[in-house]
Amino acid sequence: MIEKFSCRRDALTIRGHVYRLGEGKRPAVVLCHGFLANDRTLRVYAQALAELGYVCYTFDFNGGGVFCHSDGKSRDMTVLTELEDLRCVMNYVRKQPGVDAEHISLLGCSQGGMVSAMYARRHPENVDKLVLFYPALCIPDDARAGKMMFARFDPTRIPDTILYFPMRLGRDYARSVLKMDVFKEIGGFDGPVLLLHGTADKIVPISYSEKAAKLYPNVLYHPVQDGQHGFKGKFDREAVDVLTEFMKPEA
Repeated sequence: MIEKFSCRRDALTIRGHVYRLGEGKRPAVVLCHGFLANDRTLRVYAQALAELGYVCYTFDFNGGGVFCHSDGKSRDMTVLTELEDLRCVMNYVRKQPGVDAEHISLLGCSQGGMVSAMYARRHPENVDKLVLFYPALCIPDDARAGKMMFARFDPTRIPDTILYFPMRLGRDYARSVLKMDVFKEIGGFDGPVLLLHGTADKIVPISYSEKAAKLYPNVLYHPVQDGQHGFKGKFDREAVDVLTEFMKPEA
């Protein structure tokens, strides 16, 4: 069963979908999409987890992508606004009668992976397990180098708009992370972590995940051989297999 849900961050409405099979109180997983993506790109993972007995929440970040249905403008979106969006969604999910609030896990892809890891460090008591797919931990380094995705700019004189196509990004997207030490922002979560990254990723070098894996005391690090940024085909099937094994409820 797939249903729509919504919650609010200030004056902005966050919209998404709930995946569940059966009734009763269940553990939950909140799934976070990446840059230029939306919650529909997560449905394969949400469906697989629902079949394991989880109730899954996918959502669009405010201003998070060209085809997102949540409110907000892309020029106002940053990693930090997405962190606030996730905090609102997690608070909403914890209050749902069909959710076991003591067992809520997080899954994030790319930029959503960075945001999920930041949330888990700040609120470890709210996160049962953390799953990171090719997390975009390069974002602060890219900002300092003046190259973020398709954008090129002078990091000492960031323009009002750093990217026009395919999505308009504002100055704060880069400025908000210029002084960020991403590994300090994500370290400190002691719960179970699954970290997958493609060895052929040309957008986020796998070295970022290799370093991140050393921060977590309870991590399953799984390099996806020849996988690129955003798993497709056999790489996605491999990811689903590893994910479902990791997330199997304890007997």
